[in-house]
Amino acid sequence: MICPSSDRMLARHGRRIGALRGTLRAALAGLAAGAAIAALAPGSAAAADMPDFLRGSLAPLLPAPIYMSWSGFYFGAQAGYSNMNTDFGDSSNAIGKWVAQTLRNTTLDNNHHPDRWVNMPSDLSNSASYGAFLGYNMQWDQLVLGFDLAYNRMSSMHTAAADAIRRVVANPNDKVSIYGRSSTDLVDYATLRGRAGYAFGQFLPYGILGLAVGRFNYTTFARMQVRGDDTLGPVTMQERKNNAAAAGFVTGLGMDVALMPNVFLRGEWEYIAFTELSGIRSTLNTGRVGIALKF
Repeated sequence: MICPSSDRMLARHGRRIGALRGTLRAALAGLAAGAAIAALAPGSAAAADMPDFLRGSLAPLLPAPIYMSWSGFYFGAQAGYSNMNTDFGDSSNAIGKWVAQTLRNTTLDNNHHPDRWVNMPSDLSNSASYGAFLGYNMQWDQLVLGFDLAYNRMSSMHTAAADAIRRVVANPNDKVSIYGRSSTDLVDYATLRGRAGYAFGQFLPYGILGLAVGRFNYTTFARMQVRGDDTLGPVTMQERKNNAAAAGFVTGLGMDVALMPNVFLRGEWEYIAFTELSGIRSTLNTGRVGIALKF
């Protein structure tokens, strides 16, 4: 059996819970409406208090790209490291001609040809270099054509080779000794180069083709002695010249990178093949960096 007083108490609690639920619903609806109005209202305090990166006014974290017009004159300085390969094989021919002339009309020369005995090898050398360059570019959209003049001086570029041979021959009965030595120093060189490149952003990769003139100091020396039926010497020959000019051709690849609208950094590889000097042939490989100001 249920007591009437208990029924009345439960009814009162149910009415209170229902009223509380209604109050909570109204409060939540009011809060939602207020938030929507605040979000839509221009210049509201809530919008003013938002962080800069949410309002879109924060400056970009990365620097703006640098765009350079490559047209015009430029001037710069450069430094690099070079490898020179010198072939002294043909300088042996100069020594051979001297030997043949010295022994002309002898049985030794006619039978044994000592003018062919000397055979000097190649030699490699390395050196730092430094210099300056001046150039001019013309640009059409991304295509860039131009030319430059450059001067480079070597710190110390020296190559040398030697060969010595002693033989005992019969008819005539002779002991023959021949010694040969050649050396060369590249002092400096100048280039006139055409360049063709393709610009994108702040980068300009390019190819090189042109002419070079190198200044060399070289020496070729030989000594010969014959003992026996055709006793001779010792006799010597020497060919020496300073500031000898050798022409050459240039090719290579490089890239210019704009650092500022009128300043760029250069990196390149350059190959030069020089013409023969007294039978001495030299080729030069250079890697270098430079910096230039564009006018």
